[in-house]
Amino acid sequence: METIRFDDLEKLRSKISDQFGPWSKPIAVTQEKINQFADVTGDHQWIHVDVERAKRESPFKGPVAHGFLTLSLIPALTTFDDSATAWKVTGYRNVVNYGANKLRFAQPVPAGASVHARTRLLAVEARPQGTQVTTEVHIHVVGQDRPAVIYESLILYVK
Repeated sequence: METIRFDDLEKLRSKISDQFGPWSKPIAVTQEKINQFADVTGDHQWIHVDVERAKRESPFKGPVAHGFLTLSLIPALTTFDDSATAWKVTGYRNVVNYGANKLRFAQPVPAGASVHARTRLLAVEARPQGTQVTTEVHIHVVGQDRPAVIYESLILYVK
């Protein structure tokens, strides 16, 4: 795997692309995981946790994951999965989730489905504290063409 120092702006910028990288390894979004997320966040809306009611009344014909649960899987789907990129950033002191430019929950994630993600680099900017990169992440239900989550994130690699 290619390594790029966080302060090598030219080399990082060479990775900007309109093409997404490879798919990450899939992660199962089980009903148990959905229930645990509901317990942590206090969001016990029936469409997520009441399996029988969701089968009867939901337009999705069963329970679906919280959008923010799916979003929260990004570190497991991207950062720690070397199969999700052909290169990695090194030499920084720490990484800060600096925010987001865009977030869309475009498709539901049914309980029991697996999701995977792919990313692309959109921008690289020097900042006084280090280097800020803008990435676009698409999370898909495995086998689906349309993304479930579209997320444009800002990450700061701190000197």
